[in-house]
Amino acid sequence: MNASRTARDRARAELTAEIKDQARKQLAVSGADGLSLRAVAREMGMVSSALYRYFPSKDDLLTGLILDAYDGLGAEAEAADAGVDPVDVRGRWRAICRAVRGWALAHPHEYALIYGSPVPGYQAPQDTVPAASRVAIALLEVLKTAWAAKLIRLDYDGRELSPQLLAQTKALAEAVAPTLPPVLMARAITAWTQLFGMISFELFGQLVGSVDPSEEFFEHSVETMAQFVGLRSPR
Repeated sequence: MNASRTARDRARAELTAEIKDQARKQLAVSGADGLSLRAVAREMGMVSSALYRYFPSKDDLLTGLILDAYDGLGAEAEAADAGVDPVDVRGRWRAICRAVRGWALAHPHEYALIYGSPVPGYQAPQDTVPAASRVAIALLEVLKTAWAAKLIRLDYDGRELSPQLLAQTKALAEAVAPTLPPVLMARAITAWTQLFGMISFELFGQLVGSVDPSEEFFEHSVETMAQFVGLRSPR
């Protein structure tokens, strides 16, 4: 690759990042519904036709922002996991959950973009799925390590998986975590949705007047879900 091509690529990457930064500022003011390529171009002193060379449509810009948000969140969770002794599965679980909440509190508008109300008329492309799965995969990696090390105890609670749920969780386990039994996969999904549910409640003001500030409730819920999926600490 010649030097001029490298310089052009670098300039394109820098301008693409600037466009996204300006779009994030719009998200904070107007939300995803109010995002406008023309407004972004105007704020940057560009003509709309120039911006369209980088993002041909609003949906393309939204997809770029969504991918960045999922990847930022996933990277935060993975870094937190990597900072804990791999055998300390309970500690890794806590670290991932805390990292997800920390990222959400630091990036509320980006969190709302990926976990808030759907944007009318927008359909996320399939290539967003790997980025969107990073937190779930990180949690599953903890469970896979714990299961292999016999650090999970699944106490029977009297409830059997229905035939449909058994089939769903078995298929999912075979696809992403073949060593895990379906009942553990079902509990992992419960814990995953609990994590994002309580973060969403906190960010969107649903806990005001009950458990606000929410730090202690969050910590209690993280430990409760760790117990629910059967995680034990190594002796």
